[in-house]
Amino acid sequence: MIEDVIVDDWVKVCETSDLIPGTGVAVALGKEQVAVFKLRKDEAVYAISNYDPIGKANVLSRGITGSVGDKIVVSSPLYKQHFDLKTGECLEDEDASVKTYAVRVHEGGIQLQYNS
Repeated sequence: MIEDVIVDDWVKVCETSDLIPGTGVAVALGKEQVAVFKLRKDEAVYAISNYDPIGKANVLSRGITGSVGDKIVVSSPLYKQHFDLKTGECLEDEDASVKTYAVRVHEGGIQLQYNS
């Protein structure tokens, strides 16, 4: 049960070694699917909802990370919309966005802030 591993509102969802720079993984946080990404350039870590609101599928973890202008984004593997990894906004459709999550690297693991 997830409550057993929550420490100060943070829950470990995977090991840092599970993330290959430039790619994402899907993890569970309670009943939610979260896409966690580690960037190639500086190995920064970001977390957004795995659910693509345009393609209506849990696929964002399989998207390609990069940048559009000064925004760090993931491109959806379905219809190629870009979602800002910091804000969750869709660059091509202002009415679409995804939830973002507080994420940190702690003691060799990736942790997400858990707000039940």
